[in-house]
Amino acid sequence: MRFLGINAIFHDPAAALVVDGEVVAAAEEERFSRRKHGKRPVPFSAWELPERAAAWCLARAGLRPEDLDAVAYSYDPDLVVSGGPGQDPGWEELRTTYARRAPSFLAGALPGLDPARVRFVPHHIAHAASAGLAAPFTDSAVLVCDGRGEAVSHLAGAYRGGSLEILAAQGLPHSLGLLYESLTTHLGFLHSSDEYKVMALASYGRPRFLPELRALVYPTGDGGFRTEPVDWSAFAKPLRPHREWTGEHADLAASVQARLEEVLVDLARWLHGRTGQRVLTMAGGVALNCVANTRIAEATPFEHVWVQPAAGDAGTALGGALHLAAAAGEPAAPMPGADLGRSWNEAELAAWLRTANVSCERPADLAAAVADELAADRIVAWFQGRSEYGPRALGHRSLLAHPGHAANTERLNDVKGREQFRPIAPMVLADRAGRIFSRGPVPSPYMLFVHDVAPEWRSRIPAVVHVDGTARVQTVEPGNEPLLARLLEEFEARTGLPVLVNTSLNTAGRPMADDPRDALECFGSAPVDVLALGPFLVRRAGVFAA
Repeated sequence: MRFLGINAIFHDPAAALVVDGEVVAAAEEERFSRRKHGKRPVPFSAWELPERAAAWCLARAGLRPEDLDAVAYSYDPDLVVSGGPGQDPGWEELRTTYARRAPSFLAGALPGLDPARVRFVPHHIAHAASAGLAAPFTDSAVLVCDGRGEAVSHLAGAYRGGSLEILAAQGLPHSLGLLYESLTTHLGFLHSSDEYKVMALASYGRPRFLPELRALVYPTGDGGFRTEPVDWSAFAKPLRPHREWTGEHADLAASVQARLEEVLVDLARWLHGRTGQRVLTMAGGVALNCVANTRIAEATPFEHVWVQPAAGDAGTALGGALHLAAAAGEPAAPMPGADLGRSWNEAELAAWLRTANVSCERPADLAAAVADELAADRIVAWFQGRSEYGPRALGHRSLLAHPGHAANTERLNDVKGREQFRPIAPMVLADRAGRIFSRGPVPSPYMLFVHDVAPEWRSRIPAVVHVDGTARVQTVEPGNEPLLARLLEEFEARTGLPVLVNTSLNTAGRPMADDPRDALECFGSAPVDVLALGPFLVRRAGVFAA
């Protein structure tokens, strides 16, 4: 059977296709529209659909809209309590109205689709399915935590044999995600977008406001929690966008981050006590907080913690489709990886380069040629295979650099045009990770945990070591990523370092590069030395000769 999943109601609109229980394709609309996060999460935009992502998913499988057995829409308007807490005052009815009309909107966007085939899947059930049904485990406890869905902000439960048992759900207005979003705004960042900047800033501070926050944000002992209103100005003055932060702001970020971790650990421990499961799977925007994920992994009885790489709202498209497949009796196969988006063959890439009138070369050994460039401390834009689903660059749409030069942290942040307190991440051969990184779970193929960097390695790979001595690691297995693994091996042969700097192929405020035009535009607008576009190398010196 063929199920298309759609996320559209808040932000990060996306589409995903599941055929006979297998994940075939998944993509976010921002990669097509080039609008960061696709749209803002306001009621006025709830009608906007991931039309191009959905059309591409169908084309990837050679399907037409009329071939679909059902379409999952990851929001159920019947669960919305009119005038309930945590809603957009005065405008929530507009969002609900748009959601109710989603079947007809989708039929208009995908000609041939019968609107009667659209099914509303509750937001947090779609999140849960994106974790519990996509993970490489038969059964698991599942923890979902985000800003909000229809009427709740959290779900705790367990998957057994493909069926979800819900054990707890936290009603609005209490929300850990909205709490973090509120702080994001107070610190001058864009909410529902820049929460990861708050997590990075927290590493520069001390959690000295933790006692006060414990009185305002606390678990209730029944699998839920409370988030009382917080006057952030009592702790630190609000920041305007792009203004310099102070130690006071860093301390506030550190305090909220610490309290978030404590509450999440309590929720996870409660869930383990109720389920006895060995495995915890996680989704929801809060599950993208890799510092908290590591704390959960080390401070709870779960033996394995698996986080959906598209844990934010984009992942509900995949979860919705998997939920319908499971409900139809089709066992869900684990997702094969995060590389579920678009790709181009060699002939197509060559055509793009001819159209751009860009000179290039095709080395006999791409990995060796790129390793030479990286060993010479050049920045490489790396565009290979299918694009990633979710916010992390995992070696398909990446900027790569030498980790052994501390200046490369500032250099790459300048290339991307972003704040200098932002860390850049390491990718490492999986069989080398254990002697360089500790504390966080290994393997870590999706860059969703932080790890301590061994003291003897901090001076060897300073570019990827954050101010607190940690790094957000991606491990690379040769069997899963043969070209990337060969690149790491070739780089190690030249430098003695089995690690590369990896950050997303984009500049600040822009979505990650997805198609060849995006990669060429980024290469042309930022001081990147080399572009590896499939098997081709484009050198900046050859394109922008003096």
